[in-house]
Amino acid sequence: MLEYEQQQQQQLKYDLFRAYYDARRNKRHTWNQLRFEIEYERNLLLMWERILNRTYEIKKSIAFIVNHPVKREIFAADFSDRVVHHLIFNYINPLLEPQFIADSYSCRTGKGTHYGVQRVAGFMQACSENYTRDCYILKLDLKGYFMAINKHLLLQKLQTMLDAVRYIPFDAEDSSFCWNDSLDFDLLWWLIEKVVWNDPTQSCIIKGIRSDWNGLPPTKSLFCTAPDSGLPIGNLTSQLFSNVYLHDFDHYMKTDLNMTYYGRYVDDIIMLHNDKRALLDTIQHVRDYLTEHSAVRLHPNKIYLQHYSKGVAFLGVYIKPHRCYINNRTKRKFFHAVKEIDVNLATDEASLKDIITVRAKLNSYLGILKHYRTYNIKDEALTQHNKFYKYGYLGTHYSKYCVFRKYTKTVL
Repeated sequence: MLEYEQQQQQQLKYDLFRAYYDARRNKRHTWNQLRFEIEYERNLLLMWERILNRTYEIKKSIAFIVNHPVKREIFAADFSDRVVHHLIFNYINPLLEPQFIADSYSCRTGKGTHYGVQRVAGFMQACSENYTRDCYILKLDLKGYFMAINKHLLLQKLQTMLDAVRYIPFDAEDSSFCWNDSLDFDLLWWLIEKVVWNDPTQSCIIKGIRSDWNGLPPTKSLFCTAPDSGLPIGNLTSQLFSNVYLHDFDHYMKTDLNMTYYGRYVDDIIMLHNDKRALLDTIQHVRDYLTEHSAVRLHPNKIYLQHYSKGVAFLGVYIKPHRCYINNRTKRKFFHAVKEIDVNLATDEASLKDIITVRAKLNSYLGILKHYRTYNIKDEALTQHNKFYKYGYLGTHYSKYCVFRKYTKTVL
């Protein structure tokens, strides 16, 4: 028995280090991460001991407001807590992933926004039988979704999903869908509850000023949520738990209501059907189910029902028969980013850091735009503002921005 417990403890230590490397992947230059990295081995071993002894405590988050693309409240967890979020994610996501429907598009490898757009475009073609018969699109939005999540219900739903695979023998045919006996489930569940029940509003650091919150609807702020409700936007676990919370609803839509052409990205719900009346009736079914099983409400002002020929805006893209376009907001942001680059490069010789930033910013936009009909948009923006040509060149059809070799030797 003692040997088995030691094996579990060593497994936790290994997994904690793995979670650390995952957490720092996109945070290498943040002050919070660098402070942790100075003595990362000592910090991880101390965290390991505290988790084993169940004395681990969550640190203060930083609360701030972002205004783009929409006004939103963010709680940024301390880096050490981000490591714990990745630890939990690495443990339970392989068990949850096979249970999610194919058309849940958030926080899933290979099933992000581009995949969601492709799926909806395919739905449109299939439902209309290659654009030869009537087909209607219904798009719904949930009101203040993250703030409305009830923590009691969330833990019940999460436990149900984990129990479905926890008791399957680990040597089953599909071992990726089974609980690993070398892991301490009770300790993991204690850690999950610790994260879920944490209220970051009780001891947070406000970045900016309180007036930044002016104009933010109460349904979008943790400071205004009902007791035992609300998850902070910005945590990896919150994204995963948002999929868990509506997992039963997804299956209800697919199985009970027989909605073949259905998809969801967090709080954005979309479905297609040949019968407009059937979609109108579905709205009430959705409203009733969400109220009864999830304590979530539909947004009354965000119900879209149109013929497929009108197209639909979904995940930052406007989807129409035979083609997809980026929406106007993304187009404006792209033009603004290119103009900003031009202004920054207009005066002095750019530093290596500036060149790296230009390359990263341009390629992030070009990587998105290449999937859609955007050649004219790229041509207009990149010929109108062109100071970056001094340091590099654009690939064929504006596919990507490459830095000249004389810079890459130093930059890379």
